Amino acid sequence: MPRMYVLIVVSAFNSLSQRVHAELSDAGHQVEVVLAANGDDAVRAAVRGHRPDLIVAPMLKTALPEDVWAEHTCLIVHPGPPGDRGPSALDWAIGTGADRWGVTVLQAGAEMDAGDIWATAPFDVPPVGKSDLYRNELSDAAMAAVLEAVERFASDTYRPLPQRDGDGNGDGNGVGAPVVRVVQRGYFRQERRRIDWARDDTETVLRKLRGADSQPGVRDELLGQELFLHGGHPEDRLRGRPGTVVARRAGAVCLATRDGAVWVPELRPRRTRGGPATFKLPATLVLGDRLADVPEVPAPLELPPHRRTWTDIRYRQSGDVGFLGFRFPGGAMSTAHCRRLLDAYAYALSRPTRVLVLGGGRDFFSNGIHLNVIEAAPDPAAESWANINAMDDLVEAVLRTTDRLVVAALGGNAAAGGAMLALAADAVWCRTGAVLNPHYRLMGLYGSEFWTYTLPRRAGADLAERLMEEAAPVSAASAARMGLVDRLVTSAPQGFAPEVARMAGDLASGGKLRQLIHDKGEAREKDEAERPLTEYRREELARMHRTFFDPESSYHALRTAFVRKAPPQATRQGQGWG
Repeated sequence: MPRMYVLIVVSAFNSLSQRVHAELSDAGHQVEVVLAANGDDAVRAAVRGHRPDLIVAPMLKTALPEDVWAEHTCLIVHPGPPGDRGPSALDWAIGTGADRWGVTVLQAGAEMDAGDIWATAPFDVPPVGKSDLYRNELSDAAMAAVLEAVERFASDTYRPLPQRDGDGNGDGNGVGAPVVRVVQRGYFRQERRRIDWARDDTETVLRKLRGADSQPGVRDELLGQELFLHGGHPEDRLRGRPGTVVARRAGAVCLATRDGAVWVPELRPRRTRGGPATFKLPATLVLGDRLADVPEVPAPLELPPHRRTWTDIRYRQSGDVGFLGFRFPGGAMSTAHCRRLLDAYAYALSRPTRVLVLGGGRDFFSNGIHLNVIEAAPDPAAESWANINAMDDLVEAVLRTTDRLVVAALGGNAAAGGAMLALAADAVWCRTGAVLNPHYRLMGLYGSEFWTYTLPRRAGADLAERLMEEAAPVSAASAARMGLVDRLVTSAPQGFAPEVARMAGDLASGGKLRQLIHDKGEAREKDEAERPLTEYRREELARMHRTFFDPESSYHALRTAFVRKAPPQATRQGQGWG
């Protein structure tokens, strides 16, 4: 396939946009990014400056300027099957209970979502949140469709298929055009999302919550406060009056339904007129003292497999393999998250295993420190400092583990300190659809989590420096070539955990395990003698401390802009966090 100059136009450089950038780069294309949020003139300037062969828009909330799409082939990724039109495609898929959906790559034109079709790909819709579905099943389908569309465009022989409504009233594309049933869907408004706690059963409540878990949330009122609910997970034992808060756990609240209960991990206060933009936070942090009479109902680390309840950290054991799973909303890890995970890690080390798997589930592995919690703190600098130290404590515990092999299993994306947490393990196994952002610069940070030790150890000093400076997303395949990933796992999102379990079992029963554990212990002793881990930590944190406690540092402005979703001022601002 001819190598081309591809310009990516996006409203935000989100997970799908990063994957498209990384995998088109892997294919040999020269790829640049421009943010449509900076305005039409910024897009026009990028087109004039780069003179691209092709324009691809993986995530676009506004129309491209007419003079751009009229003069250049512009491919739009629409998260709906052929014929689907409207701004809330995934919301409708989840809201209507679809078990199969699709993604379509269309050519931009005068009418939104009505352009000629360059490629399509179907995908299954499991019972997960919209953001999880978007980053996984949809992302896999979209990437396949984009690569197919780009290859077709490069061939200069393929002619895209015009859409024609199936009602027989063609739109001027001519006799013989493929019939596509056009379904015009409007914006999925809060009226449709509203939960009727007295009438809706648990599955209906969960479907409504999952369809809005990232944005916009489900508007409701809890304990006298108007809020948006983000995320939903079933609970099999707790009960109460429908719509009331019956328990709290690890930052989440449990709300009773008419026939059960659901856990909601995050809430967002409604924005007041003229007030600043609000953002998602752990539910208990938002409700605060209102929860004084609500009982804390902790979940044990080891839960029976038949339980339907929510917890963000779980441990299970199978023979000589321990599995420490964790799943924090958006992959962000607050000070409290890190400390609880460190306690769970200590518990896992007390168990008689030879292999310990970290992660292993679908969606995010980790994105490092929790910028939203930091932004909401009375003293963001102090909270930043507490959070980075808690992350360092966790990463150091992994690095100092010498009595068993530790595997980081990345079913989804990892960024910043979360990527460095993975690199602290002895082996990194990564699903082929994941994207890594092993850098900090776009948030104005030097970074910590022992990256000055782990990244050069795996990639070499020169490549480590380049990764930090370029601050670009890295595909799983490229990460493997760089030495950041040891094994690629080709599986569907739902199949990642079973495959990791199989691989870990093989590792634990293999004849080389004893020698591998011995060798890692010797290597740790050698590295410690050359330069102790405490020195890496001291040097990294000294630079982070200066940044955190300097009120004029770019970190504070970048963090606020990212958290409050202010219009970005630079290409790829905040990439990797979210």
